[in-house]
Amino acid sequence: MTPVILDVTDEASIRTAAAEVADSVGDAGVAVLVNNAGIGMTWPVEAVPLADLRHIYEVNVFGQVAVTQAFLPLIRACAGRVVNVGSIGDRLSLPFGAPLVSSKWAFASITESLRMELRPWGIHVVLIEPATIQTDAVKKVKEDAERVMSKMTPADLELYGETYQAMTRKAIERASSGSDPDVVARAVLHAARKKRPRTRYVVGKDGRLLAFLAGWAPDRLFDAMRVRLFGLPKKFGAAAQPVNGVAR
Repeated sequence: MTPVILDVTDEASIRTAAAEVADSVGDAGVAVLVNNAGIGMTWPVEAVPLADLRHIYEVNVFGQVAVTQAFLPLIRACAGRVVNVGSIGDRLSLPFGAPLVSSKWAFASITESLRMELRPWGIHVVLIEPATIQTDAVKKVKEDAERVMSKMTPADLELYGETYQAMTRKAIERASSGSDPDVVARAVLHAARKKRPRTRYVVGKDGRLLAFLAGWAPDRLFDAMRVRLFGLPKKFGAAAQPVNGVAR
């Protein structure tokens, strides 16, 4: 195994890494490219700094595309394959999760287009969709939430602070009881080895259930499920109800 340093947001770094791999493999090409870079982020849409939103797309979308473009000539040389690690979030949106899930939706749609475009060369393109996975990222979720709260304006905190913290607590609880990361590793290995891999692999706790509900439940029903799941106010318009005769 030869480690190669690579920053998916740096085009020069990507070119250097691709050239280093090309020098090593020669005409044999690359059998499998696994795109696994990704960062998470939660914010109310009304409050998210656009610089932060652009950054998550740089890593989760544009960076993945740049790496794929750089390595495709090597993959085509041996009819290899591309395995993209996305998220179950590419099938459903979560409250305060728009920065993350929208980038995953974008990456999933790019993956689907790429799958059809590369068929003429016999190149499989596979999407792995992890659901609730227990990793060290659980601690990071808490730290990121604290950072977001510290960056919110007093007006943002008045509007969203309570519900944002409720969502964060629920998310941490669920992640703490998630599946072992090995389920993702096994899916990637299966996608890399199988002669005819599936186009998508849903893995992790509640993954199949969430995928089913996202495809079956009407929007209003699914909204109600997510509101309940993440501890948000159940009554529509609750934040606008008068308090002591004064509308908030």
